[in-house]
Amino acid sequence: MNKSRRNFLKLAGGAAAGLCFGSAGVALASEGAHRGPYVEESPKAFTAKRWAMVVDTRKLKTAEDIQPLVDACHSVHNVPDIPTKQDIKWIWSDTYEHGFPTTENNHLSEDVEHRAFALLCNHCENPPCVRVCPTQATFQRPDGIVMMDFHRCIGCRYCMAGCPFGARSFNFQDPRPFIKKENPEFPTRMRGVVEKCTFCSERLDNGQMPACVEASKGAVLFGDLTDKDSEVRKALRENFTIRRKPSLGTEPGVYYII
Repeated sequence: MNKSRRNFLKLAGGAAAGLCFGSAGVALASEGAHRGPYVEESPKAFTAKRWAMVVDTRKLKTAEDIQPLVDACHSVHNVPDIPTKQDIKWIWSDTYEHGFPTTENNHLSEDVEHRAFALLCNHCENPPCVRVCPTQATFQRPDGIVMMDFHRCIGCRYCMAGCPFGARSFNFQDPRPFIKKENPEFPTRMRGVVEKCTFCSERLDNGQMPACVEASKGAVLFGDLTDKDSEVRKALRENFTIRRKPSLGTEPGVYYII
């Protein structure tokens, strides 16, 4: 048997094993047993039944306004800066037209139409990416955060095809040489692995708010969507908000005040 065929069979066998793991793997993930390569939860951990984020686009209007959030997120999570068309991103800025194609209308306020929007993984209540992953490399925590276990990822990119928000990136080459300053407290990735925003789960588990929330200086709120007294619920009560592609039924966990 030649080497290429042997490698293919190993890969196929691994995927089949992941599929056979099936419902048992989902059960473990739902119970929080499958945590991935992150720090263990500490006594001071922030907890919630359903984490959600509210982005105030009245305070973050331009790509320059959003850049400090990008820098904070990417530096904490060792996101590479590769000077090619390969764009690894956890949070980024884009236009209203690209970010909200299903809510666009012909008579939109010019102020809103020309704003930049901070986009990231929506940590959906019904995440299609989790359903299509054959190895449970992407899974949902009990608090709603959609995670990535980089060690389980086999690079099939089914999750990328399943995500309707373009929130995942694939490492076509080794990203490590392109990390400007490595954060030793967060794992680096390797070639052939998918990555994305995790709502800074490792920081929440250590009693810290997400990096982008801290860098936003009050423009991004984060809290428990099920708690009527939380900052996010207060913001949703008092402001008009939109979400990305709500008609798909994924129930995104990121809201935008416009």
